[in-house]
Amino acid sequence: MSKSTSHKFLFQNAKHIAADNESVDLVVTSPPYPMIEMWDEVFFDQNKKIKKAFDQENFSEAYELMHKEMDLVWSEIFRLIKPGGIVCINIGDATRTLNKNFRLFPNHSRIIEGMLQLGFQNLPNIIWRKQTNAPNKFMGSGMLPPGAYVTLEHEFILIFRKAEKRSFNKEQEKANRQASSYFWEERNSWFSDLWDIKGTSQKLTKDLIRTRSAAYPFEVPYRLINMFSVKGDVVLDPFVGTGTTTLAAIATQRNSIGVDIDGNFIDVITEQILNKEELLNNYIQARIDNHRSFITNRKLKKGGDCFKHYNNFYDFEVMTRQEKMLQLPKVKNIKPLKSNDFTASYKG
Repeated sequence: MSKSTSHKFLFQNAKHIAADNESVDLVVTSPPYPMIEMWDEVFFDQNKKIKKAFDQENFSEAYELMHKEMDLVWSEIFRLIKPGGIVCINIGDATRTLNKNFRLFPNHSRIIEGMLQLGFQNLPNIIWRKQTNAPNKFMGSGMLPPGAYVTLEHEFILIFRKAEKRSFNKEQEKANRQASSYFWEERNSWFSDLWDIKGTSQKLTKDLIRTRSAAYPFEVPYRLINMFSVKGDVVLDPFVGTGTTTLAAIATQRNSIGVDIDGNFIDVITEQILNKEELLNNYIQARIDNHRSFITNRKLKKGGDCFKHYNNFYDFEVMTRQEKMLQLPKVKNIKPLKSNDFTASYKG
């Protein structure tokens, strides 16, 4: 496994990405959400028919036209992803009052429909329940039926695979896969279909063309990259925004490609990525420390002989044989190579 990874950014329309066919191992992204007001202008710029449908108050047509623009991106992803590759799409449904009529626009189900038509296979999805301090659990007319509405407190992480399950046949591939494993207790948490993770503010500096992004918390792409790729893989985010997916790829020793239509994000991305070695290494160290705590607590509950396997890299017990070769290398440095390109090197 190489001790360096590369990370590049392409500022172009994600409907046409400058990358080779079947050159990407994993896609992790959070696109603009159709029918969320903050994204209206972005969709209007892509297709004038969407703005026309809004002006004519044909909101169902506008919603479908927005998704047809997204379908073009998903089609491009189908071209780029390798057979056996995984696509993870973080998306929320939209609620909106239009002409005094409140309704839901089910973005997640429309994306599933489009992905299946392209030939992707839908794997079990994740409901990301955002932690919130909001006291109100309803919208509408309060205690008077039937005019109150359920509050949306979750988003979806939709998971798809192209073709059959990925195989690892060569000895080097198998060894790298073993080194890319995660802890047993992490598996039990990550591979649940319900995640409780605090959301991320979407406001950015006002000198950008877009004043917001579809930012999600670091923990979301970090988990997904660990779950569905191995070290050295190429991770693509076709709506990279502020670069959170890229940062997670650096932390997990994967290569990455970030695409965004707005070149103004490069300054935000650079600030997000550079000088973050300590931050990422603290995150990695926390995983190791958490496992040591797990060992201690399990021995107290189950007895001293409850572990049957050992990881020599870290001199501690692990639950399964698959964790024996697990390695979590720290980030040595992150450097810009040239315009829009970065490299990361690792310790050990």
